[in-house]
Amino acid sequence: MALIYDFHLYQLAIASSSDLINLLQFPFMQRAIAGAILMGILGGLLGSFVTLRQLSFFSHAVGHAALVGIALGVLLQINPTWTLLPFTLAFGVIVLYLIDQTDLASDSVLSIVLSGALAIGVMLTSLIKGYRGNLMSVLFGDILAIDATDLVLTILILLASSIFLLSTLRQQILLTLNLDVAKVQGISVQLYRYGFVVLLALAVAVAIKAVGILLVNAFLVIPASTAKLMSHHFSTFLVLSTTFGATSSLAGILVSGAFNLASGPSIVLLQFILFIAVFTLIKLRGKAA
Repeated sequence: MALIYDFHLYQLAIASSSDLINLLQFPFMQRAIAGAILMGILGGLLGSFVTLRQLSFFSHAVGHAALVGIALGVLLQINPTWTLLPFTLAFGVIVLYLIDQTDLASDSVLSIVLSGALAIGVMLTSLIKGYRGNLMSVLFGDILAIDATDLVLTILILLASSIFLLSTLRQQILLTLNLDVAKVQGISVQLYRYGFVVLLALAVAVAIKAVGILLVNAFLVIPASTAKLMSHHFSTFLVLSTTFGATSSLAGILVSGAFNLASGPSIVLLQFILFIAVFTLIKLRGKAA
């Protein structure tokens, strides 16, 4: 019985490999792979600063509030990307402005604005009649559906993020470690804060197409958190974060294509497994030492 079971597993593996090879020949799969790698690098890059600056709830709020932008696109019968991008951008800037202009804690402001945005989003979705496939695919992610426009937008946001963060890396690190010292040294704190929020909001918007609203925050946080477990040197941490983001995204796409699984959850699940594996390995080494 064991031999028969192993033989069936072998046949399944061969069939899955053959299906995957065939899938790789299609342009939509090639775009998905390119998009997964680019978004993985972008998520790892921005996620590094998100985790260190404790902005994970902020990215979570931006992702969930994006429902308004998606619903508007579906209602207006245009590509949701073109309504999603400006809405997430406006949401991020407004939230940061309200945090600066009130005495309320940042999580309170985020909760208030997020609640209002979600209420509007739910009301808008109730107005959508008939087929809601476009809405569902963006809500839960479908990286296989990305087109050339999505790839171009991802490349542009990745280039802008790389130039902004890496060309001002010393200032960014100082802002991350000690905001007061950065102010004393004459660094334009507001410029860098708003600049980062703009890039983060846009990155969340493009990543939603791949992993969906429900998982977009994990897409940003998990690779960076995994890298943080392995290194306390910032440059190494940054390289590991982008590497984990890109490789886990690519692996998730291949797994989803080979076994006909949802692409977004496949990517995030592999990132979660990698995090658990690294955490376990570090704990075991610590006990051994």
